[in-house]
Amino acid sequence: MKKSLVFCAMGALAMGTGLAQAATLDDVKARDVLNCGTNTGLAGFAAPNADGVWEGFDVAVCRAVAAAVLGDPTKVNFVPTTGATRFTALASGEIDMLSRVTTWTFQRDVELAFDFVGVNYYDGQGFIVPTSLGVTSAHELDGATVCIQTGTTTELNLADFFRANGISYEPVPIETNAEGQQQYLAGACDAYTTDASGLAATRATFEAPGDHIILPEIISKEPLGPVVRHGDNQWGDIVRWSFFALVAAEEYGITSANIEELSAGTDNPEINRILGTEGNLGEQLGLDAEWAKRAIAAEGNYGEIFAKYLGTDTPIGLDRGLNALWTQGGLQYAMPFR
Repeated sequence: MKKSLVFCAMGALAMGTGLAQAATLDDVKARDVLNCGTNTGLAGFAAPNADGVWEGFDVAVCRAVAAAVLGDPTKVNFVPTTGATRFTALASGEIDMLSRVTTWTFQRDVELAFDFVGVNYYDGQGFIVPTSLGVTSAHELDGATVCIQTGTTTELNLADFFRANGISYEPVPIETNAEGQQQYLAGACDAYTTDASGLAATRATFEAPGDHIILPEIISKEPLGPVVRHGDNQWGDIVRWSFFALVAAEEYGITSANIEELSAGTDNPEINRILGTEGNLGEQLGLDAEWAKRAIAAEGNYGEIFAKYLGTDTPIGLDRGLNALWTQGGLQYAMPFR
């Protein structure tokens, strides 16, 4: 009941601020920087590199939007948020958008009054345990202590999974992935649970990744995507279609290497509309003709970004799986640019 009241209060706040801040595009242009809420640090998705520059799969979405709107992918102020603070930051206007491994759910969409503009990563919740524990299945975790980030869908899924299977567990609450990693490695919990991609990203940072196993069970659907406030459809369209431009670019073979050449015009009208040499899609968004070209050029198309930060040639080593294009048996699909 307590949590429901909190969510109701946040929903009212979100609806109120959504109406009050309906001109996010104007605010971002006037500020000349995009305030993008992201993770406190999750390798591959959003974390500062050795030079202190934010990079990662979710960071690339922020940079694409900044490039589309402000003409410069570096004009982003990254605001670290936890699972508990991310929605307050968005509802209050502290950030213009959220790009932080956030699951699209009914409650967040409807009650909290946010808009998920798409799914940039199809994920599912899993468990990681030390191999020394001798556990090979999540069904063998009866009585285990489990590190879990508060304020997340994984917290609720965890309770559902153990209840449905008639086994018990003791939650060990944590605020951030860094804390979860620290507590897990210190032995404060037998298992750590979060999105399977997050587990792979976390394990990649361990000194001995082979000493830990990600269990085979995926206990939930976790469609992750960028989020904006309700009440500003123009801004929602800009973030949504900037992301779609990255996906469509992969489908049509627009890459960071050939984008200038293709921008001279092609025989494919869809490519021409995306790159602004045909039609007026940019004008309809309140932007110029080359908005999508700049979004794609920022860090490459969706496939290039995936390969750079999460793919099989990275320490995280994720296959495309469900995140392959629809033309290759996956679920990634951009709406038509026409």
